[in-house]
Amino acid sequence: MVASSGNHGAAAAAYAARAGLRCVVFTSTDTPPAVNAFLHAYGAVVLPVPIDHRWPLVRKVVEHCGLHPVSNLTATHTGHAYGAEGYKTIAYEIHAELGAPAAVFVPTGYGELLYGVWKGFAELQRLGVTDSVPRIFACEPAAGGPLAAAVRAGVPATTVRVGDTDAYGIDCSVGGYRGVVALRASDGRPLLLTDNEMRAAQRELAAAGLWVELSAAAGLAGLRQVGEVEGPVVCVSTSSGFKDVSVGTRISEPVDPEWEQVRRRLRAAGIDA
Repeated sequence: MVASSGNHGAAAAAYAARAGLRCVVFTSTDTPPAVNAFLHAYGAVVLPVPIDHRWPLVRKVVEHCGLHPVSNLTATHTGHAYGAEGYKTIAYEIHAELGAPAAVFVPTGYGELLYGVWKGFAELQRLGVTDSVPRIFACEPAAGGPLAAAVRAGVPATTVRVGDTDAYGIDCSVGGYRGVVALRASDGRPLLLTDNEMRAAQRELAAAGLWVELSAAAGLAGLRQVGEVEGPVVCVSTSSGFKDVSVGTRISEPVDPEWEQVRRRLRAAGIDA
């Protein structure tokens, strides 16, 4: 049982299918078609509802159907107890390649991924595997930013009103205390990013051969906002561009197969022909 319009729902549905379990996913009514296709491919029961109704309905399904919730049931986001145990393996992979970097920039919605990355490095330090924990930067849409609001207010968690943003994967109105813990413990900080900043990072990643959805470009956008960081830096990217809300909106105009017409189009694109 999960409330999600993105990666969490797809992952829960996939693992449920592998284990032979039924999976119910409450999505938002504006979930992108690619995500909806993901969920149905795994045989999940997909129920689009207004976003404010998702968590209360998860509680109802848990109470009446006995399904196990792998997403939140509380007023502020606490996540699943084992969620961070999965996310912290990202820290293990980073450490295996780089050791402990100077900073990690993480696309941030509820802050669970953020917390898991910090937890992984903190445990590696306690075990004596690494001498340091990187600074963790939370990269949130400026249209919302509950983690940034909680840090500003000096509280464990808070809610905000979310404005318009295409970064639907991280446009959360509420955060969780674990994200605040990770930022404070790592001497990190939250960053608020406009859609234009994330789009610029999305284009930069595409130019490097990586097509990601807008939310997934928030990590690089955060680094670009901060500027130079001394030492190795990791920007986490979370999802393919196939899940972007803009998918399918740009249509290529057909070209007459006559060579002169093809040549004209090539020259218009700056290719000498």
